Amino acid sequence: MPFVTVNATQVYYEWHGPSGAPVVVLNNGIMMTTASWIRQVPAFARQYRVLSYDMRGQGQSAHPDGPYSMALHADDLAAVMTALDVDRAHLLGISYGGEVCQAFALRHHARVASLVLADTVSEVGPELRLAVGSWRRAAEMADAELLFDLTVPWNFSPAFIASNPALLDQARQRYRELDFAALTRLVDAFQGVAFTGELPRVAVPACVIVGEDDRLKGPTYARLIRDALPSAELHVIRGAAHAACWEKPEEFNTIVLGFLAKVT
Repeated sequence: MPFVTVNATQVYYEWHGPSGAPVVVLNNGIMMTTASWIRQVPAFARQYRVLSYDMRGQGQSAHPDGPYSMALHADDLAAVMTALDVDRAHLLGISYGGEVCQAFALRHHARVASLVLADTVSEVGPELRLAVGSWRRAAEMADAELLFDLTVPWNFSPAFIASNPALLDQARQRYRELDFAALTRLVDAFQGVAFTGELPRVAVPACVIVGEDDRLKGPTYARLIRDALPSAELHVIRGAAHAACWEKPEEFNTIVLGFLAKVT
């Protein structure tokens, strides 16, 4: 398996697509892994060199002790790119991954060709802080069933939940395998997100995507990011909740590929 050691942490990564094509880096949501992009990688890898990876505390990467932060995640990614000889890339992130993308653009601006920010935030409002705080308490108790019950209604629309019982049963099993201590560190890193005032200095093309029915990090947050960035477009996906890349993958992929075609 491909691993690279950066900042004293082992990071798992995958390459897909043709060598020499423009690089697109996929940044996971908080409980995602590289495997979660199954609906995107085949479409993107036809035209782009796709780099997916698990952040520290996620998936097959190391889960070190100590506090995590968005700045640390950004520096990890910069070191991974350096180790893999990637000078500059298009960054795509959903939810937690979108916040990492913003931190990266603020700390390593010259290495960003463009940004795709999906179902993400540039600051944490009180209602979001309460919701995510309940996730943290479930993780502290290592209660997989409670965590599942607390997160799924925020992540998926009622229609998706009703029509995908087998997929949700698989997700329930994956929750039992989570590293709950690492998850609490990831949640703490998220609670420190406060980028809105800094985003005007991120002068790269940006595409903001949000599910119309995202109750967790929805259209209000998306418009805040769009308005703060100097060069950003906004796409609202109807009928999708927070996990837009899962609920509406064809529309999600079309938006991303259309944007990348314009900026490359």
